[in-house]
Amino acid sequence: MTTTACPLLDDARSITDKALDTYLPSADTAPVRLHQAMRHAVLAGGKRVRPALVLGACQAVDGDPKACIPAMAAVEFLHTYTLVHDDLPAMDDDDLRRGKPTVHVAFDEATAILTGDALQTLAFTCLSQLPAAAATACVHVLGTASGSIGVVGGQQDDLDSEQARGGACDDPAATLERIHRRKTAALIRAACEMGAICGGAGKAHRSALAEFGEHVGLAFQIIDDLLDVSADASTLGKTPGKDASVGKLTWMSVHGEAAANTAAGEHTAAAYACLERFGEPATPLRSLAAMLLGRES
Repeated sequence: MTTTACPLLDDARSITDKALDTYLPSADTAPVRLHQAMRHAVLAGGKRVRPALVLGACQAVDGDPKACIPAMAAVEFLHTYTLVHDDLPAMDDDDLRRGKPTVHVAFDEATAILTGDALQTLAFTCLSQLPAAAATACVHVLGTASGSIGVVGGQQDDLDSEQARGGACDDPAATLERIHRRKTAALIRAACEMGAICGGAGKAHRSALAEFGEHVGLAFQIIDDLLDVSADASTLGKTPGKDASVGKLTWMSVHGEAAANTAAGEHTAAAYACLERFGEPATPLRSLAAMLLGRES
């Protein structure tokens, strides 16, 4: 990702990497192959965008940044699990992730499946470290975002629509919207809402930050679709052009480049509007959104 300086992202990456290393079993803990694969998947890099959104949302409601560390780790474990499974031969069949071999390539397919399973459960173990009320709320938010009406459901819709698998849909635009809301926006929305919860936000502020995350997630995915046809592997960190090669629905294929740029701009403006009520404490979150939605890789 080509970025300008973003202190919030830098802070979140430092905090999250330490937390992830702490929560992950050591590489020499049995079963060694599984734990090595988990560490390969999680510690191979990554922008830590979702943990940064947790942190920024917590700060926006004047919360204690330390209070959201378990949620920051949880959302990154959950996100990484989805990547490991998405990359499998039965799914998107990718060989490259975060600029390194995917888990099924570096290890094997069965180990990659178990790695994703273990990372998913570890995410909820992290949330159990929160105070009881926050833990309950965050488990509900993350579980809903990652299940059959969230990320997993979005992946199923994505697979069902692939032309390479014989997929077809009567309403490509509606299907694409559903995929983007579930597969990408749901987890980004959850990250922002969990940050608000950890920061002790009331209902209105929690709702506003969740809506902010929804718009950021939709804009982020539209930009990702644009980059998939314009960036190369060295800057993108994954295989470019893969979506088009298997006939996936994207903003580019359904609406075209001009409409994609317009929609990304509209969601970006809506995201900023959601932050108006928070004033100065939301400045780091605004800066992060500006960086994410102006990225070139």
